[in-house]
Amino acid sequence: MKRVFDIEIEALQSVMKSISPEFERAVRVIAGCRGRIILTGIGKSGIVANKIAATLTSTGTPAMYIQAAEALHGDLGIVSAGDVIVALGKSGESGELNALLPIVKKMGATIIALTGSATSRMARFADIVLELKIPREACPLNLAPTSSTTASLVLGDAIAVALMKLKRVSAADFARHHPGGQLGKRLLLQVQDVMRTGDRNPTVSVSDTVRHMLALITEGQAGAISVLDRRGGLAGLVSDYDVRKALENTEAIFDLTIRNIMNPKPMFVFSDQMATEALDLMRSRKKPTAILPVLGRNRKVIGMIHIMDLVSAGL
Repeated sequence: MKRVFDIEIEALQSVMKSISPEFERAVRVIAGCRGRIILTGIGKSGIVANKIAATLTSTGTPAMYIQAAEALHGDLGIVSAGDVIVALGKSGESGELNALLPIVKKMGATIIALTGSATSRMARFADIVLELKIPREACPLNLAPTSSTTASLVLGDAIAVALMKLKRVSAADFARHHPGGQLGKRLLLQVQDVMRTGDRNPTVSVSDTVRHMLALITEGQAGAISVLDRRGGLAGLVSDYDVRKALENTEAIFDLTIRNIMNPKPMFVFSDQMATEALDLMRSRKKPTAILPVLGRNRKVIGMIHIMDLVSAGL
């Protein structure tokens, strides 16, 4: 196993040392493309080309993949002048690719070749050649595409990352392309998207009775209640823990005021903060809290967020 890692690392180091100014030229051509970015290949190179297309698309450079043989039987209709074709082929002598590339070149597309041979037919058809110089395959027969496909994949990643920097793709831009997964949720979800409101956000006036407060906590089923001042701001928070602590000190809990029981300086979040910030805040204390009042920027209480709300949202 170690031998495979050593050989593939050796291949990546070789490719890194052989990177030429053509790499920057290729990135700028792709960035300036007014048509489609189309990846193509055959066999293992086709699989890698498909992955590179997916990476480009997810990082702000829309791209698509067509299989070279399928392109010769109808899929070529997707290609037009102004497109950029990124073709992958280890030897550069694949019959399907070398039948395809002259046709797309006549159509006015720009061809970028990722190949192990700068003197191959495929390279001669290309406008830009990115040569992948690898010493050997990890395959014991030095035949099966192993080191070469790894090198192609990493070079594709390097192109995608360079394009991200050139286009100044932000975390917010990236999140918009990944709304369905945990990554997108972490980057897009705000407190207001998951907070409890209405009947699920129990509140009580600081001047109200303890008896009424306890009834509202039970009805709200949140495990806490926000205590409001006369202006609707946050005067404090009473949690189940605060109630239990009060009962430990006195059996005459109804003789107490809400001020006697509440935490007068609870942590809170604003509704437009990221949900991940609320989760980090809950975990930041020595004794993590599970509930936070939610305030609007006018400092008025508008909701409550429970750690289970964040868990249910996929964070």
